Amino acid sequence: MLIVTTENVPGHRVTAVKGQVFGVVVRSRGLAGNVMAGLRSLVGGEISEYTQLLEEARRHAVDRMVRNASLMQANAVVMMRFDSSEIGQTMSEIVAYGTAVVIEPAT
Repeated sequence: MLIVTTENVPGHRVTAVKGQVFGVVVRSRGLAGNVMAGLRSLVGGEISEYTQLLEEARRHAVDRMVRNASLMQANAVVMMRFDSSEIGQTMSEIVAYGTAVVIEPAT
């Protein structure tokens, strides 16, 4: 499945728009991870526990978006974006969304 952040795919044309597609993931770092991240925040710098958490959540959100686009019989997602928010102080929500389309090479 081709995923792009642009409206068009060079050398291709959109033959069908299937609709909005998204993948949502809500993650929480465990107690041990929160303690380690809290200690790291005291000295500053990157908090690798949270970086890893968000990278994994983004990958899972994209996987879910692709699965939904496949169910819609799309072969590409255009205008893909990420959005994130916090739920409480311990959970992060990551959403990958875009427009599911069918594309074919331009002739």
